[in-house]
Amino acid sequence: MTAVLARVGLEPRDLLTLDDLPGAPSAPAAEDTRWYLVDHNNPTGVIRERYGARVVGCLDHHVDEQYVPRDSQPRVIETCGSCVSLVVEHCRDAWDALAREADGSRDAADADKAMALMALGVIFSDTVNLRAKDKVTPRDVSAVEYLEAKLDGTGYDRDEYCTEIDRVKRDLDGLSLRDILRKDYKEWVENGLRLGTCSVVQNIDYLVSRAGSRDALLQALRAWADEKHLDLVSVMTLVIHDGDGGYERQVGLWALNQRGAEAARRFEEASAADLKLGPFQDGLLDVDSEDHWGRAWEQGNLKNTRKQIAPMIREAMKATGSS
Repeated sequence: MTAVLARVGLEPRDLLTLDDLPGAPSAPAAEDTRWYLVDHNNPTGVIRERYGARVVGCLDHHVDEQYVPRDSQPRVIETCGSCVSLVVEHCRDAWDALAREADGSRDAADADKAMALMALGVIFSDTVNLRAKDKVTPRDVSAVEYLEAKLDGTGYDRDEYCTEIDRVKRDLDGLSLRDILRKDYKEWVENGLRLGTCSVVQNIDYLVSRAGSRDALLQALRAWADEKHLDLVSVMTLVIHDGDGGYERQVGLWALNQRGAEAARRFEEASAADLKLGPFQDGLLDVDSEDHWGRAWEQGNLKNTRKQIAPMIREAMKATGSS
């Protein structure tokens, strides 16, 4: 999102992240906090451990994992292409009221346009510029129309903005392989197993090339898994073709121990047909042993993203026997 932030005079370091949360003993006491979940509905890690009981609201577009209390306000967990579309929809009345109160203020007008531009950037990134027909919903279209109306008279050009976002998003050449894996990373724990997923906007061939060899890529994945204390590590790729807007997906899943290997095999058995998985380069990245197991696949069913595939892996983890 560097390109989006740059448009409004911000940098990634201006954002608050989990790393900014004070550690013990200076961390806020749970009873002194209230947590609103955005773009997820089941907290993990330190947030779940310290503050899980203090979740009071949620705006999310993933599968409802039934963690957020039913009486939470707001509790909006609905399918759409971008969670930002839900945020815009929910906050629209308040946003309009603030704009009316600040009428005549140049600073307020500039801030209003900057927020609209940032929100558009996320929606376009999430929905492939509204071209991902299997993801885009009327909510996304409505949010874009509302936000673009705020940019009238600014010289805003959707095609130019989307082209810039795509260019920066796909340019991974300045990143180390470790940074590519951590760029869009999510993690879950189920049944005592820890899964880490890395979404990458280049294909697995690119990762092999960046690593230098098949073995070097597997070694890098093992190092990342060790760093994050994972039992399973997954790579999910998305490559968008220039011109026709078509795209392709690949999935990789590697297990680092016996229970992880059992879960990975369960995933393949349960989901390969639905996802239309086929071997990547005749099994180039396959790993087979009692305690280590891995596969990389071409994904024929393109409509399934991490939002659907990660829960499939997690279901396999839940069904895995105890050590």
